[in-house]
Amino acid sequence: MSDTPLHYRKPGWFTKHVFNRAVAGATRLGFSVWGSRVLEVKGRKTGAPRRTPVNLLVLTDTAYLVAPRGEAEWVRNVRGAGGQLDLLVGRRRTHYVATELVDDEKAPVLRAYLQRWRAEVGVFFDGVGPNSTDEEIAAIAPKHPVFAIVER
Repeated sequence: MSDTPLHYRKPGWFTKHVFNRAVAGATRLGFSVWGSRVLEVKGRKTGAPRRTPVNLLVLTDTAYLVAPRGEAEWVRNVRGAGGQLDLLVGRRRTHYVATELVDDEKAPVLRAYLQRWRAEVGVFFDGVGPNSTDEEIAAIAPKHPVFAIVER
């Protein structure tokens, strides 16, 4: 939602072929790993459903999805689908509508996200962590899309 050039860090081989598949597999079986869900969204080009593991953050009664790697395909697909998405855990499917936050709204969400998942995703935040200043978090906010989601 900013004029910043697209930012994306591709996952390494281990993350793509082992870690993400293990988390997605456990989530499909009904085991949420630290809030993990499988995001399903209609592909913006093919219209076919696309799935990827995500971390669901709930902060003061609002649910959020954060893109730690930046402008990932799932981010573009959520935008292309008008915010319509599903989150899956086992056989449970919940329908959501996502609204993307502007950069000025992201700091408390990014701070909470980093507090919970820094060990897993901290490398993607350029040294910024949960104890960083508001200014430091604001500086990296344009690189990390954040969506507030509500059940539909």
